[in-house]
Amino acid sequence: MFFNSLDFAIFLPIVFILYWFVTNKNLKLQNVLLVVSSYVFYGWWDWRFLSLILFSTLVDYSIGRALKKESVITKRRFLLWTSILVNIGFLGFFKYYNFFLDNFVSAFTLFGKEIKAHSLNIILPVGISFYTFQTLSYTIDVYKNKLEPTKDFIAFSAFVSFFPQLVAGPIERATSLLPQFYKSRKFEYASAVNGLKQILWGLFKKVVIADNCAKYANYIFDNSTDLSGSTLVLGAVFFSFQIYGDFSGYSDIAIGVSRLFGFNLKQNFAFPYFSRDIAEFWRRWHISLSTWFRDYVYIPLGGSRGKLIHTIKNVFIIFIVSGFWHGANWTFVVWGTLNALYFLPILLIKKNRNHLNTIAEGKKIPSFKEFIFMLITFGLTVFAWIFFRAETMGHAFSYISEIFSSSFFSIPYFKNGSRAIPTLILILFFIVVEWFGRLDKYAIESLFTNHKSFKICFYYLIVILIFVFAESSQEFIYFQF
Repeated sequence: MFFNSLDFAIFLPIVFILYWFVTNKNLKLQNVLLVVSSYVFYGWWDWRFLSLILFSTLVDYSIGRALKKESVITKRRFLLWTSILVNIGFLGFFKYYNFFLDNFVSAFTLFGKEIKAHSLNIILPVGISFYTFQTLSYTIDVYKNKLEPTKDFIAFSAFVSFFPQLVAGPIERATSLLPQFYKSRKFEYASAVNGLKQILWGLFKKVVIADNCAKYANYIFDNSTDLSGSTLVLGAVFFSFQIYGDFSGYSDIAIGVSRLFGFNLKQNFAFPYFSRDIAEFWRRWHISLSTWFRDYVYIPLGGSRGKLIHTIKNVFIIFIVSGFWHGANWTFVVWGTLNALYFLPILLIKKNRNHLNTIAEGKKIPSFKEFIFMLITFGLTVFAWIFFRAETMGHAFSYISEIFSSSFFSIPYFKNGSRAIPTLILILFFIVVEWFGRLDKYAIESLFTNHKSFKICFYYLIVILIFVFAESSQEFIYFQF
């Protein structure tokens, strides 16, 4: 079920009414309703894969309970690795089986040995990367004694399958989200209004920005061999705003919907395209995933402790694994490696923690230096997105080689390109709104707070733009991850 679908527009009010007017006096019933609703939400796509979520829930709940009773370190490690291998095993099979098989065959063919192997027609379960990492955080934190294992199977099931963030995040930690299922929840009007505002802005990002950028990004990438270098640059920029609008839009809707039910999820995007270096970008982009890898992979590997060579190794591991997490394609690995290379000079001169504040804080416009740094960071990010979007490595390199040809200096042109002008104007409008809202958790959180009439007019404008520029319902990019 898509957030931007008619199905969800019917589903959400029904669950909301049942939650606050039928089950509101019984916490256990509310949690049962959330579990059932979450399974309906996920099963709407393909009910067969509900068994994966249920199995993962049973495994990690049981292991959590077993860890509580076990004090022998070797047995505790065995339980932890059972959880890791089961969860990563499912993820690896559905997401990477054919990739490893094809590369295994290709490697032997390269050395003159032909191996016959048949790939499987595997359907990737929506959101498996997200809920796998979420439930793993529970087991790992219980193992480290950072979290008391729950006895409440319904609450744990609700934590694993919570429908607003089930298929594309934010990836919530058990230490943060799970305790919220234990507490009685009361409807708060101000929080619900705030949630609706964030849902509205998330829909604008997805339906108006991402989906309209997708039309032109897809056309340009699919026909890259016939287009000029300047046009390909435009295509990469369109994709940059497509993926940001799509993914951060999903996160905004997820966080907003959660607020309607009395839950608080973590901020997942903090205006990353206003970053002054790549380290700041990664503190602001897909925050829940970046911090997950930091806490559960980078730090256990040694982090920045010890020799510089070990720190560099850990940085490359974390970026490459992050790239591979996104998909079974060498393009994602190269995308991750490229970001590690961007990060390396900042690490070597020890300036990776330089920009912890928001750009131009307390000012309306950035300084010239901040503006240049922001443009450079955005340019590097756009270049890396080419590998993320390309179908193959060959496609990526041919795309880039054409950019750096003489046609780079021509005027961008492609079929029906004039129709892209309204989308470019919308992107500019989007950037302006995001800039003035960059100090908040989402761009329109406190916009026009002191001017009620302007605020109402602005909300009407956003609604009108959603209806005018809405394309046919498209699934979110990160559903495939």
